[in-house]
Amino acid sequence: MAGGEEHGASCGLESILTDTSAPLARRGWLAGAVELRLLARLAAPAVVVYMINFVMSMSTQILCGHLGTLELAAASLGNTGVQTFAYGLMLGMGSAVETLCGQAYGAHKYDMLGIYLQRSVILLGLTGIPLAVMYAFSEPLLLLMGQSPEIARAASIFVYGLIPQIFAYAVNFPIQKFLQAQSIVLPSAYISTATLILHVMLSWVLMYKVGLGLLGASLVLSVSWWIIVGVQFVYIVVSPTCRHTWTGFSWQAFSGLPSFFKLSAASAVMLCLEAWYFQVLVLNAAASVRVSNELGAGNPKSAFFSVWVVTGLSATISTILAVVILCLRNHISYLFTNDEAVSDAVADLSPLLAITLVLGGIQPVLTGVAVGCGWQQFVAYVNVGSYYIVGVPLGVVLGFFFNLGAKGIWGGLIGGTALQTTILLWVTIRTDWTKEVEEAQKRLNKWDEKKQPLLAGFNDNDK
Repeated sequence: MAGGEEHGASCGLESILTDTSAPLARRGWLAGAVELRLLARLAAPAVVVYMINFVMSMSTQILCGHLGTLELAAASLGNTGVQTFAYGLMLGMGSAVETLCGQAYGAHKYDMLGIYLQRSVILLGLTGIPLAVMYAFSEPLLLLMGQSPEIARAASIFVYGLIPQIFAYAVNFPIQKFLQAQSIVLPSAYISTATLILHVMLSWVLMYKVGLGLLGASLVLSVSWWIIVGVQFVYIVVSPTCRHTWTGFSWQAFSGLPSFFKLSAASAVMLCLEAWYFQVLVLNAAASVRVSNELGAGNPKSAFFSVWVVTGLSATISTILAVVILCLRNHISYLFTNDEAVSDAVADLSPLLAITLVLGGIQPVLTGVAVGCGWQQFVAYVNVGSYYIVGVPLGVVLGFFFNLGAKGIWGGLIGGTALQTTILLWVTIRTDWTKEVEEAQKRLNKWDEKKQPLLAGFNDNDK
């Protein structure tokens, strides 16, 4: 069974943490070694997958930038503006699979993971239809938002080629959460790495040799995402590691869609507001999978310990990255363009990026904890208040009233994130993990294999 070794290590972690006969320091040392080993096996390949997917988009942007300044502006607007809207929505809705599959896998209810996967794909596919319409009308929408006609036209050409990518997202995110819940992450890393190499070669050929420019760049990006989706699905179907969790297509996937949509919508509000707010990729998969697996398995101490180990590890890594950004602030922009004005602007804003990265070492992990526990609705309220009631108004005041421009706007966004991080940190510190295990068990005890397993527990009493 996939993840069997991880499950054994998880049980050993709980035994170490509950062994009061051993000195506290020894328990902490042994538990830390077990948890870091689990995180390394789960998080390292997952980070590779996310980074490669990010690099795939950035490589497209870099190639567009060397076509010209207009092309760079168009690709940037399409890639991190319009496209991020769909990315945030799909990623957010897909996190419902992360909660349900993680807890079901921890409780050994393997057969329902495939049902949750199919159910999520159906909902995300339907969500993709209005998004595709929005993409089709991107030019007038961008003009309405104040973009210049020249940039709006160029960006719309790029966005047209991203329409197939919407529906690749609709399948990819549920598949990723399905695999991550089982600690199956290496295959996705291999698939993404191979696709990245193919993507760069195809992009270069279509953009520079065939002459398709912006449209060719975005079409290759869409094709690359569909290659990732197709190969991952083939792996799920043929691999023996998924034989217990994928038993084929089932009409059961169409049952309980309203309740599933309720959780997916709360997840979308929670995560997509962050994606729209920052226009950046955040990593919370490891924290979410570890917490949901431990709660489903009935291990409160292990869930608590996992939270703080991954938080400390992530904060350390992000601090190192922030230092690297500051050291290279005068050189980063030349990957995208040779324009010295752009380089100066990037160098000037790099300190704010460094602060954002440090906060990003904590906030995404706490969001992952929320996903693992099923607190999406609560965190959605926190996000709305922190980002849109505090962060955005603060950014407007700093940017326009105090004439700080982009620095002021970004400073407001950092303030919103700092508030959100503080609230989530306070809630996580005060969490009764034994109670969270009991809540997870209640959901599992209300299991109804024919209708809506696990969903019955997601009610208004949840955080």
